[in-house]
Amino acid sequence: MVDITHKISTLRVATATAIVKVSKQETIDAVVNNLVPKGNVLEMAKTAGLFAVKNTHLSIPDCHPLPIEFTAVEYIIEGLEIHIIFKVKTVYKTGVEVEAMHGASIVALTMYDMLKPIDKEIEISSIKLINKEGGKSSFKNKFPNVIKAAVFVCSDSIFAGDKEDRSGKTIVEKLNSYGVETSHYEIIPDELDIIQEKTKAFAKENQLVIFTGGTGLSPRDVTPEALEPILESRIPGIEEAIRSYGQQRMPYAMLSRSIAGTLGKTLVLALPGSTNGVRESMDAVFPHVMHVFHILKGKNHDSL
Repeated sequence: MVDITHKISTLRVATATAIVKVSKQETIDAVVNNLVPKGNVLEMAKTAGLFAVKNTHLSIPDCHPLPIEFTAVEYIIEGLEIHIIFKVKTVYKTGVEVEAMHGASIVALTMYDMLKPIDKEIEISSIKLINKEGGKSSFKNKFPNVIKAAVFVCSDSIFAGDKEDRSGKTIVEKLNSYGVETSHYEIIPDELDIIQEKTKAFAKENQLVIFTGGTGLSPRDVTPEALEPILESRIPGIEEAIRSYGQQRMPYAMLSRSIAGTLGKTLVLALPGSTNGVRESMDAVFPHVMHVFHILKGKNHDSL
């Protein structure tokens, strides 16, 4: 199966449909009036769909087991056609499109099985997804111009040439995958005044200024102390999201002092110095965090 461990959980909604077409009005009348010998077709089919949707991963090899937190089945009868509308919701890392289509198809097959003794010419058609919400497709941020970022690696040892940078390069790679241009990349020592100077200078020309390193608890870890006095607005939600995401994957993430805030219309982030820590921090908040650039321009959430 596809690795989804890096994804965040969001509300996922999918609606699928299927059509059962019978050959005569008598069949429709039997369904509506509950006269089918095998029982109540609409209720039995609905029940079968509810069982099926919760077990989709047992039938479709690449489907992930996931919690089904809401299911609704509706019917619309038009002439000789019974239209099945199957809606599924969950809060999870991956969508429920296949679950919705699986549910709709099982509802249709159950109808077929129950109706075949009284109608030999039933057809099932148009099993398809009609709507999905959640995931990347629902949270796309479009910008008229390319977002630019300055990336700084805060590390005495890397600055001295004793170690090779990996975390800064990871940030650059991640930003590139989100369509963000890294206009500046630099390795600097763990010096409070240098961190402040770089932040003020590069916030003028970049929408993003990201630091990696210096967020731990050693005496030379001063990135938070450097940034806190100059940030105009802290964004605790970003900091909480980073730590929460990391703590689910690494028990030491709670010891990181990641920081997020704004300076003018620039978002400033201080992320861990480890490669895994910075990768997980980026996965925790990107690309959704870039929504902040719309808000900083005065737009509200509903207008986007």
